[in-house]
Amino acid sequence: QVQLVESGGGLVQPGGSLRLSCTASGRTFNIYQMGWFRQAPGKEREFVSAITWSSGITVYADSVKGRFTISRDNAKNTVFLQMNSLKPEDTASYYCAAQRRRSGKYDDWGQGTQVTVSS
Repeated sequence: QVQLVESGGGLVQPGGSLRLSCTASGRTFNIYQMGWFRQAPGKEREFVSAITWSSGITVYADSVKGRFTISRDNAKNTVFLQMNSLKPEDTASYYCAAQRRRSGKYDDWGQGTQVTVSS
């Protein structure tokens, strides 16, 4: 099992930036891919971005392409989500998740961090 702890959320004005962090512990050697998801009130959870743990291949939702950047620091077992040009519609709880090798799904989830974009 992998334990995940997110940080970096907060209140920011439209057009501003935030950087989320997610630190993994436990059986981190078994991680294949890390992802970020978000869920706004009254809406379903949606995929934001993901990065493969060993090769660093990234993928983004169309809604955040060009504004968000995912990266990782394997030595610190940490994945980051740099969010620029934030919009009110980015307001949500952001969750980090880990997909284990040969799993095909996200197995472990963090508790989430709140991001609010408002003037």
